[in-house]
Amino acid sequence: MFLKIRRDTLIILLLAFMLIVSGRAMTYIAYASSTEDTQGVPISGIIIKGNDIVPITSIKVNVAESGFRSGSYIKGDVLVTSKRQLPLNEAIANAEAFVKKTTIPGTRVSPIVAVDIKVDKNTGIVTVNVIEDFSTVVVKNSTSSTGV
Repeated sequence: MFLKIRRDTLIILLLAFMLIVSGRAMTYIAYASSTEDTQGVPISGIIIKGNDIVPITSIKVNVAESGFRSGSYIKGDVLVTSKRQLPLNEAIANAEAFVKKTTIPGTRVSPIVAVDIKVDKNTGIVTVNVIEDFSTVVVKNSTSSTGV
């Protein structure tokens, strides 16, 4: 059984096929000829999850102070900052300690009891999972009352 195809339709189909194949070939060639980043994977962002009361900016500042900031990069299992190089697991432990000390702005209350930090070595995204628990927070009144 033969299909009847007009000549102009066949030409259009052949051109479309050639465009698709040449596009794929150019994509593969561009990928193969791209230079690898010799520095490593730059820290591209910080994602905060699980916080209710403590502001995201306070947590991001503390994570950045531990070394996960713009300008830093991951090279293998090492975090390289502008001031030092340290193993990635040590940098994650430092960041967790910094995040646990994050307070509610204007107070000394630090409700963060647990932190889990994951670093994607391929994209440079730092994901921070925070657990806040106010049942363990000790809040003291520092104002004096005169009892009138």
